[in-house]
Amino acid sequence: MVQVEIDFSKSLEENASLYFDRGKEAKAKAVRISAAIAETEKRLSKESKKAEEAKPELFRKRAKEWFEKFRWFYSSDGFLVIGGRDAQSNEIIVKKHMEKGDLYFHADIVGAPHCVVKAAGGKVPEKTKEEAAVFAAVFSKAWNAGVSNADVYSVNPEQVSKKAPTGESIGTGAFMIYGERQWFRKLPVRIAVGIDKEGRVIAGPESAVKKHSAFAIVLLPGQEKKSEIAKKLKNITEKKYGAQGIHIDEFLAVIPSGESQIWGNP
Repeated sequence: MVQVEIDFSKSLEENASLYFDRGKEAKAKAVRISAAIAETEKRLSKESKKAEEAKPELFRKRAKEWFEKFRWFYSSDGFLVIGGRDAQSNEIIVKKHMEKGDLYFHADIVGAPHCVVKAAGGKVPEKTKEEAAVFAAVFSKAWNAGVSNADVYSVNPEQVSKKAPTGESIGTGAFMIYGERQWFRKLPVRIAVGIDKEGRVIAGPESAVKKHSAFAIVLLPGQEKKSEIAKKLKNITEKKYGAQGIHIDEFLAVIPSGESQIWGNP
């Protein structure tokens, strides 16, 4: 029930006029309040959007394996293959991580990583050898040169030595190769990028990546900067394959140095 106060010193018309004026004032006040609320909500929405856009992308925290400091991939047969990123890591791979029974790969070009297939006591299949050879070719200077194929050789660990010919010296990351080599000729200089079941961005021969990833985006030597390719890979994997939370640095870490292009319609 609404109670209305009547001023008996005023006439009925004067009381009605008073309440009419009060009603008009209350209505105008309500309109002003509604407008202020709408303006505040609009401003908060804008600020919220700005904050969301400015929010830094978070790195996914996970424990990394020892081999992730190098270039690496798992072959389609499940063998780990590692390769150096620079002279120092090349030295470490050969001296610390190459063991008897492993296989060593190197592209027949100046400026190529030392690559090793970790045999883990098993016999390395021919498919893995071919994939390791392609891997060695891709991360050599052949990519920067823009060539479509390259030659790679393989030897056993005991054929890789720091012993230089008389009167010569060998610097960090360089080794001498002695004895017969197994050759892999005219290998395609192309690589695929995917995401394995652990959520890691991987790069390697297309056959190997397809074995360990639901998709494989193929890269060839091209004309686009590494940073632009990394952005495109991140965009494709997010929008087409639903891979969220992967920082662009994870793509930059696995693709070859130099300019590239995405092949086909991934």
